Amino acid sequence: MASKIDSPDAAQCASHVRTAVSQLSRQLRSGAAAPDGPSVAKLSVLGQLHRHGPCTPTALAGHERVKLQSLTRLLAELETEGWIGRAPHVTDGRQWVLSLTPEGLRRLKALMRSREAALARAIGATLSAEQRALLLQACGLLDRIAGALEGGGEPSAGAARPR
Repeated sequence: MASKIDSPDAAQCASHVRTAVSQLSRQLRSGAAAPDGPSVAKLSVLGQLHRHGPCTPTALAGHERVKLQSLTRLLAELETEGWIGRAPHVTDGRQWVLSLTPEGLRRLKALMRSREAALARAIGATLSAEQRALLLQACGLLDRIAGALEGGGEPSAGAARPR
């Protein structure tokens, strides 16, 4: 009979994955690679616009899972700082569509490259080639889990492939 260490249950895995992913995410967002970058809240909004493309403030609040009123000041600051721009909605004149400006996109990509480079240095300094291969396999598993959480069910088999 296998011990709990040899065969962890789903709850043990969930707890460990949540802790590890949260810690890594905090480190990546903390600005260690770019201390003069945007705040965590601003970076989250910019990331949503990068992933989802132009959207209304209401849709953005939905992606962020916050109330629209919580974003109002933050969006004004991002616009003033040149990260985002707004344009009238094409079918609803009462709404605006927000998007990254070309300069905002350039700055965001530079920030992403900087943080990915810091992560790559940490991976290279910490993990062997075999461990890096295992990490890529784990990324495929994390993608599957994320897909299941997002869609409420099992994602397609393609989501399980390493990046």
